[in-house]
Amino acid sequence: MTHAPDAERAATLARAAADAVEAITDSEWPVRLADVLRELDATWQESAEVCTDVAWRARSAQNSALELLTPEHVTDPSPHPVMWRTYRHLYLSALRYDFRCRTIESLMNKVPVSVLDEDPYTEALYAFSRLGQSRPDGLAVMDRVLVAACAHPKTVHVLLHGVWLGSLLPGQAPLLLALVGLLPEGGLSDPIALFRMASARRSLGHYPEALTAISHALELLPPGDPAVHADLVREHALITTARDLTRHALTSRSTTPS
Repeated sequence: MTHAPDAERAATLARAAADAVEAITDSEWPVRLADVLRELDATWQESAEVCTDVAWRARSAQNSALELLTPEHVTDPSPHPVMWRTYRHLYLSALRYDFRCRTIESLMNKVPVSVLDEDPYTEALYAFSRLGQSRPDGLAVMDRVLVAACAHPKTVHVLLHGVWLGSLLPGQAPLLLALVGLLPEGGLSDPIALFRMASARRSLGHYPEALTAISHALELLPPGDPAVHADLVREHALITTARDLTRHALTSRSTTPS
């Protein structure tokens, strides 16, 4: 199939996402979205762009893909490969937003390796499931994804989320900063990337830089997403608390007689 010019195609994909969001309380929205992406012969990148955001909106609307699809939509091939990929992206993204790492890993162990070779975004979700459990073997999966995905932003964000969640991963903070650096503009115009950056800077004890990052994230965050806003405010509080405790410890040390 010959794809339409980029601007026209992007507009069509944006309409598909908007239509899915408009119908987000309907039980058929995943099927309708899969049909549209099939008709467009959407690439894995295009599917990831649309499904990631729609899955989040559906979760916020309390009509998650987890309620409307089944695990078999991930593991059992659909008649059309684009529809199967759409269902995978929706279901696994919804699991990711609920931090259900073990469930993702269990499902992905039933998906043929050939699927991962053709769909780096699905493999990124597999990496997330391992990284989120602080399993170092997830780092090798992450490296494969980075090579295959060519710094596709939505895919990098999945890896960022996994590394951020995997608090016991070796070198977690430097990894977060390295991944943020792969995003457009080094993540400086992306509130979620800045949130991850602030977390990493806090872990490294770079409190002024952490506060700058989280303050900028709060300024950039669009209205209407109170859950993410609460996460950013919580990170700001963690940074200021860690900074104040460090200052107090240093002051106590300097005033203690030797």
